[in-house]
Amino acid sequence: MKNRCTTICGILLLTTMAFVALSTGQESAPLKLGATVPLPAIKDGDFDHFGKDVEGNRLFLTGEANGSVEIFDSRSNKHIHSITGMKSPHALLYRGDTKKLFVVDGDDSQVKVYDGTTYQLLGHISLAVDADSMAYDPATKYMYVVNGGRAAKTRYSLITAIDTNTSTKVRDVKIDTNWIEALLLEKSGPRMFCVLTAQNAIGVMDRTANSLSDTWHLPAEDKHPVSLGFDEPNHRLFVVTREPGKLVVLNSDNGKVVAELAAPGMVDDLSFDPETKRIYLAGDGFLNVYTQQDPDHYSLLTKIPTSFRAKTGMLVPEWKHYYLAVPRHQKRPAEVRIYDMQ
Repeated sequence: MKNRCTTICGILLLTTMAFVALSTGQESAPLKLGATVPLPAIKDGDFDHFGKDVEGNRLFLTGEANGSVEIFDSRSNKHIHSITGMKSPHALLYRGDTKKLFVVDGDDSQVKVYDGTTYQLLGHISLAVDADSMAYDPATKYMYVVNGGRAAKTRYSLITAIDTNTSTKVRDVKIDTNWIEALLLEKSGPRMFCVLTAQNAIGVMDRTANSLSDTWHLPAEDKHPVSLGFDEPNHRLFVVTREPGKLVVLNSDNGKVVAELAAPGMVDDLSFDPETKRIYLAGDGFLNVYTQQDPDHYSLLTKIPTSFRAKTGMLVPEWKHYYLAVPRHQKRPAEVRIYDMQ
């Protein structure tokens, strides 16, 4: 009888421990799929970037291969409008104070300006071919756009400053590389970080200057950098590479490597939440979430299976959601998956 009781008690204890572990794991999961918005009208091809109108509760998504900007209501999680007539939209910016939407249309060599209420085209700013990534400075109202380079068949690229108050070009800065991906602006100072993909390096410049002040080369085995994130108070710059898929953490004062972690392949977007100290990476087939224990130490929290080429994602802390664009694949319609932050 004693042995039997011991066995039963042991089983109950193990069952309880397993339940507690399972419950704890569920409670601590950083993301939970909350809703899905189907996009049956979207054809095959990639999305590129999200944008947001926090006060107006709208989410924007560029349908790069479909020549459109898709617009969603963040309260009802419904698709509400499509802006069409573009060739290859990439990055975008919505200014709530002027109610204008700026869309970088790469194949049309323009930044197109739309009325944020009627979605009517108001005008455009001409750029070099293959205009793509951008960064926005809310202090000066300048929008910095990467253009030129490989598609323009030049050995250099341009970073063009656009005054979004007047919708006019301010100046072009020539960078001696034919492939630049992401841009990121420092808030506490004048620096701009540039992903010099062709050089497997990060360029640093004063955004009021006309040239790079420094170039930080990544380790030899880390190639094809694409996206950036920034923990500015802790002086940590996050870089994602595709060959291989890796998250590289740099000291933003000197460019020295602090940490490296495996990441999904083909990542396009990186989001860092300074409140929770979490990093979100959407790549081909997986969405990874990492946690920052301290500025020098990081670990993987979860790896969520997603879908083919689902590489466009954005965290919106104001709404407590992470948005992931999933392209059409094998007759399954395109969609936007909405994950709740836990």
